Amino acid sequence: MSEPKSTHIRWHGANVDRNEREALLGQRGCVVWFTGLSGSGKSTVSRRVEQLLLERKVVTYGLDGDNLRFGLNKDLGFSAEDRSENIRRVGCVAQLFMDSGTVTLTAFISPYQRDRDAARALVGAERFVEVFVDTPLEVCESRDPKGLYKKARSGEIANFTGISAPYEAPTAPEVHLLTDGKTVDASAQEVVDYLETRGFLEA
Repeated sequence: MSEPKSTHIRWHGANVDRNEREALLGQRGCVVWFTGLSGSGKSTVSRRVEQLLLERKVVTYGLDGDNLRFGLNKDLGFSAEDRSENIRRVGCVAQLFMDSGTVTLTAFISPYQRDRDAARALVGAERFVEVFVDTPLEVCESRDPKGLYKKARSGEIANFTGISAPYEAPTAPEVHLLTDGKTVDASAQEVVDYLETRGFLEA
């Protein structure tokens, strides 16, 4: 990770540490990083996971790719450089949520392995759960909820992941969701079950 441009700064530690926050909440903070093609079901599954966790009184928060581009990342486009910067910022925000003891869910295409690896390194491998929402391209394209694939095929959208820009699928995700033919509830429960086995849902 590059050094900050500012030189007259220093890191300020807190008087309250993560262990104290987690003891108060009765859970362990982590980052659950959903990645997959547009239309794969990342946001849908992550929102269902959030609901299931809240039903269990787990403090959780979801960060969605489109939503952050309305605010924090509104200055970024979809070039390779902007995509990487988008994920860098998301990783920083997710790390802060995790440090508060929150089970943090992120739903981003995040097509490049190096960017996901950087997010993992920032969060810490022991607190990072990569979830590959593995849905065939033809299924994603048949859904096309935003009409983006159609525009990408016609050349109206350049650098579209899976069509005119690459998607580097995870090689060793903690959770590999094969969603074709599987319900949203079943996919979400698979993620919750994994979090439980890792001990994130209780301190």
